[in-house]
Amino acid sequence: MGGVTAGRDPGLQPERTRLAWRRTTLSYAVASVLALRTALHGGASATGIAACALCGALWLGFLLVAHGRIRALAAPAARPAALAPRHALAAVLCTVATAVCAAALVV
Repeated sequence: MGGVTAGRDPGLQPERTRLAWRRTTLSYAVASVLALRTALHGGASATGIAACALCGALWLGFLLVAHGRIRALAAPAARPAALAPRHALAAVLCTVATAVCAAALVV
């Protein structure tokens, strides 16, 4: 378990991480569409439309963070750069805010 990193073979780890970001983005899109369906079921109300707009905006914010990370992982560099703390915070805040919107739609 030496600390040798000069001839580091990145293997498939960056590829798996990139695919995980894609899978998470797709799952987020499906959840947003289901939230839209739930909000508009039985007629459109102002609250439902506002919740749908908020879910869509949050999804776009998460998509921007995820796309940036996917590009960084796809770069031909030997070692991808770490995710910036502000990008990680943005992804977490978008996810938590969407969960709150989902809870509000269900209740």
